[in-house]
Amino acid sequence: MVTDTSSQKKISFFATTETECPVCKTAHKKEELFSGGGRLVAGKLTSELRRTYLENKKFGKVYPLAYVVQVCPGCLYAAYPRDFNNISMDEVQAIKGSTEHRKKLISTLFNDLTFKDNRTLVHGVASMALAVDCYHLRVSKIAPTPKKAVSAIRAAWLFDDLFQEVSYRPYDKARDFYYMEAVKNYAKTLELMQNGQEPVEQENYILGPDLDHNWAYDGIIYLNAFLTKKYLDQLAVDKPGKYKLLESAKRYLSKLYGMGKSSKSKPSIIIDISKELYDEIGKMMAELEPPA
Repeated sequence: MVTDTSSQKKISFFATTETECPVCKTAHKKEELFSGGGRLVAGKLTSELRRTYLENKKFGKVYPLAYVVQVCPGCLYAAYPRDFNNISMDEVQAIKGSTEHRKKLISTLFNDLTFKDNRTLVHGVASMALAVDCYHLRVSKIAPTPKKAVSAIRAAWLFDDLFQEVSYRPYDKARDFYYMEAVKNYAKTLELMQNGQEPVEQENYILGPDLDHNWAYDGIIYLNAFLTKKYLDQLAVDKPGKYKLLESAKRYLSKLYGMGKSSKSKPSIIIDISKELYDEIGKMMAELEPPA
């Protein structure tokens, strides 16, 4: 009896039922990552709350984020699965009207990439970029802003991975662009959580920012401060402006680590790195003149 070893190396599968795109009516089957089987070998957690994965001897490099966003292979409409069919007619018209823009975006960055193929790192990058693009056109009741934030930072991570492999393409510039998109949308998300203009709390499931642990609101606070510090020079041109941004980030951070106790939902690592970041931001503020 001959064993089919090819199936043992598969990292994904296609859903048995088709999904019809609500925008262009193209039928497609969503690709999912197999769970278990030793496909993912977890590495360290980065300072951006990204879980790294070691290369698997059997399966090679696996990028779990490549399978998260659902993308129509016809019109390139992209959304997280809960939102894919939860869409109004006004949103459908707006997304349909921007189809050529999305196709140009993908062809410019990735040539003849198609979402009819099995997903790779490139599909992961493209899906996150498309998600950011499409959530710009979604209504407030589905909380598009935090979804733009998490999609943007994921896009930045994956663009950086791609740049490490294909350094002759300007994927580093695309990476920096999406980091800035993340900065803007994380800051906006914090504002929305204060004024209630988007139901961010009910969308906690998506906040990640990665897939192994959902840091949720704590992650928003931490990443807002981390990205503000990292891109301070691009966010403000003068000392008073920089001081004000750091002051706001530090104030939010104090709420995160201030309780000082770890728990199942708030592991000590998030408290520890937030305290370190709080101190670093304090030193930066001390070097700046406070606003008059």
